[in-house]
Amino acid sequence: MDSYVTGAMIRRLREEQGITQADLAKRIGVSDKAISRWECGRGYPDITLLEPIAIALGVSVAELLAGSSVKNANRSSNMLRSKLYVCPICGNVLHAMGEAVVSCCGIALPPLEPEAAGDDHTIVVEFVEDELYVSVVHPMSKTHYLSFLAAVSPDRMQLVKLYPEGDAAARFRRAGVRDVYACCNHHGLFSVRVPRLPRR
Repeated sequence: MDSYVTGAMIRRLREEQGITQADLAKRIGVSDKAISRWECGRGYPDITLLEPIAIALGVSVAELLAGSSVKNANRSSNMLRSKLYVCPICGNVLHAMGEAVVSCCGIALPPLEPEAAGDDHTIVVEFVEDELYVSVVHPMSKTHYLSFLAAVSPDRMQLVKLYPEGDAAARFRRAGVRDVYACCNHHGLFSVRVPRLPRR
């Protein structure tokens, strides 16, 4: 029954918090025997208890249900560690500055893992004064298209949403951009490292 909160997860999080079964039971208003039953796999908490359990254990309900907690080590908010998510149902593009539990339209979204741009997804980056002009030779039909282009620097994420039958190109402020991403609705996320211009 991995689709519901597991006793092993409750036990691990409780022990990480340094609290006893009795302490957890008191915080959420159940008996310590109930906590013991959950942790031994002889029962599951009622759905109405999920939010109080999550609060008591210091995680989100989504993390509790997923069976893993997320600890974002990105303390310096470096945008180069950004994670991008795309909802397959509504096409929503979501961004997090590190590890996160993200959902949209009722489903948990995995972060997109970029691949190096190749022949079928060649990302062309041109320097035009203080901007980058990014283009991709790619179909932009109603069924096969790029959903967005993004340019990432240590202090900012620039994202341009693209639409079917539009141009597969965008302009970005050049300052500090290190990576450019293109997201294909069929093949996923592709990236290219932006070469540094020689100093004059």
